[in-house]
Amino acid sequence: MDLGATLVVELLALGAAVGFLAGLLGIGGGMVMVPIMTLLLTQRGVPAPLAVKMSIATSMATIMFTSLSSVRAHHRLGAVRWEIARAMAPGIVTGGLLAGAGAFALLKGQGLALLFAAFIGYSALKMMRNTAPRPGRQLPGAWAQAGVGVGIGFASALLGAGGAFMSVPFMTWCNVPPRQAVATAAAIGFPIALASTAGYLISGRDLAPALPGAFGYLYLPALAVVSVASVTLAPVGARTAQRIDVTLLKRLFALMLLALAASMLRQAFAT
Repeated sequence: MDLGATLVVELLALGAAVGFLAGLLGIGGGMVMVPIMTLLLTQRGVPAPLAVKMSIATSMATIMFTSLSSVRAHHRLGAVRWEIARAMAPGIVTGGLLAGAGAFALLKGQGLALLFAAFIGYSALKMMRNTAPRPGRQLPGAWAQAGVGVGIGFASALLGAGGAFMSVPFMTWCNVPPRQAVATAAAIGFPIALASTAGYLISGRDLAPALPGAFGYLYLPALAVVSVASVTLAPVGARTAQRIDVTLLKRLFALMLLALAASMLRQAFAT
């Protein structure tokens, strides 16, 4: 498949949207990138089942670059809770490697998609109601946070998501302020993406290239184009997140969660 001018423009626009949303809401952008990139690949002759996996893997790989740009902007604004990111990181890496190197290649994930769609939808509705968590609730200890990280890393690797769809609701439930939760979600996006991408490379090492520029499940031309655009726009989203109303930020994130839940349901019933 030639990387023609039309595809380059489409990928640049996709990368710009992914980067802005990563900075604004702390998301990795997979919920936007995966369905659109799947469509672009299938239109160019890649079989749909492989196109989905390539889109998930390539989306996750772009998060390595987007998250670094986004978290740098959030860190400058003093919003990242690094103690939370450090506590979750070991579990996140473990979960991402387990899913990326094993389950990603073996499972269809229909039951998992239904389960997480229900969880995400419930979390989104709670956030839209804007009900305050119990004042006394706090984050659990470091071991418990690492355990939560395993689940976040595992699910994120299967879905090509940056983890914010689970980590932000968890942190806000534990009374972490929404802006700090979004910024910290951006910080944990990097270890999620790094571990998951390593897992994809392991599970796809014997896969014949589906098209020129493909390396296992990764489509390197799309990775390069989307990453450039997303890294450019991520700081803009991060600065915007610090200026808008907290309630509006939570509702925007809830809408994104609902969209992700709907996408997961469609994928589950399509398999």
